Amino acid sequence: MSKQLEELKRRVDEADVYEAAIHTPIQKAPKLSKQLDATIFIKREDVQPVHSFKVRGAFNKICRLSEAEREAGVIAASAGNHAQGVALSAQKLCISATIVMPRTTPDIKREAVSSYGAEVILFGDNYSEAAEHAKTIVKERALTYIPPFDDLDVIAGQGTIAKEILHDLTDVDIVFIAVGGGGLLAGVGGYLKAVNPDIEVIGVEPADSACMSESLKAGKPIELERVGIFADGVAVKRPGDVTFPIVQEAVNEMVTVSTDNICAGIKDIFENTRVIVEPAGALSVAGVKKYAESHDISGKRIVTINCGANMSFERLRFVAERTLAGSGREAFYGIHLPERPGSFLQFCREIVSNRSITEFNYRFSDTRDAIVFAGVEVAGSDDQVDFETSLTKNDYEFEDLGSDELAKEHIRYMIGGQASLVNGEQLVRVEFPERPGALLDFLEAIGDAYNITLFHYRSIGGDNGRVLLGFDVPPKEKSAFLSLLDGTNYPYEDVTTDAAYRLFLR
Repeated sequence: MSKQLEELKRRVDEADVYEAAIHTPIQKAPKLSKQLDATIFIKREDVQPVHSFKVRGAFNKICRLSEAEREAGVIAASAGNHAQGVALSAQKLCISATIVMPRTTPDIKREAVSSYGAEVILFGDNYSEAAEHAKTIVKERALTYIPPFDDLDVIAGQGTIAKEILHDLTDVDIVFIAVGGGGLLAGVGGYLKAVNPDIEVIGVEPADSACMSESLKAGKPIELERVGIFADGVAVKRPGDVTFPIVQEAVNEMVTVSTDNICAGIKDIFENTRVIVEPAGALSVAGVKKYAESHDISGKRIVTINCGANMSFERLRFVAERTLAGSGREAFYGIHLPERPGSFLQFCREIVSNRSITEFNYRFSDTRDAIVFAGVEVAGSDDQVDFETSLTKNDYEFEDLGSDELAKEHIRYMIGGQASLVNGEQLVRVEFPERPGALLDFLEAIGDAYNITLFHYRSIGGDNGRVLLGFDVPPKEKSAFLSLLDGTNYPYEDVTTDAAYRLFLR
């Protein structure tokens, strides 16, 4: 055992968390176990008082403060689970707590933090701005900052999960752990390796927020330019300097999963426990299923960690829509049909037959060729290949849009024909904080230099949302237009070359 893991093990063994946290149960997932031919267990951190593991690290850090630090009080910046963990821990120890939260934080989260007696300060549109403001308050009030993950006492608190796993299960082969900044992976993975190096530790990240995977490849912590917004509990641009070397030593492999995979994982957990978890809480289950596609896990005893269940009700619509695709049971296509009466009937006779069409979007735009957005229920990857073979055999041109995020999040809801009068349309997807006035601020920054030709927004129930915008931009002004977007300070992506956009709306 290395000195690093030896020190971590000592800290975990000495960690004091149970005045605020509970020893959570481990539950077998019968349906998932049968599906994967393995014994799958779920560690139920969703039943913690704050419905997340974060209370462990927060309490272990705060209870180790000096008397002077306790009297001064603590502060944290968070939009979610860490905020509640700090607030509850401070309440248990009779310490004043201040939590800086972005203005975009939903009322349910703000109210949860306030219910534990913490002072809530709303500042900025995102975590980074809130964290910077918290550091300013630290200097003004001499408060102690409680970091969300990059601290040995916080890491050790999270590591108590590993102690409970080894106490409750006599034999464990693999443990899958969600990753944001690395506090949970370092604490749990590091302790498991210190006690039993034969246990495989697998970290799981969203594909659009894979800062730990990229850092491990680089051999040092690196910062992503931007991160995805769906699994907001792990939307971290850079892993911690303290967590990274522990993860380097402890982790066997990293797995990345898509938004669809995560949504399917939420459904899997619900079907096995009747509990609805937040996107980050489903990462480990999504990771097991992805891992099983390329590894033999037959007969293995596997532990996943439900790390959080602070899910807003409004998000369930989005999750439900994406679970079929995430389970490999729905495929999306752009399909060319002849523009004549009866062509859809013929398509159904020749291709669809006994299959269920989950979605069919079309608008007349050309006298020769009709392009439809079609969702089709399939039994799995082999069945999808069979469907595509039948399309080819019957001379239907098609494009697979299953991995096209723009198609699934925006274009499927706005099939309306091409804009024939616009010659230089530029399409961008802009990330907005979910607060009143955010769109107006963006439009004010853009000004009236370019005409808006397309607009689509649909709430997914998060702190941030995406808006799809089209602008009439002469080709020679493209560079100036993109520079103008850069100056707004709103994260954006140029999606003008996207396949679904080209098929249906360009």
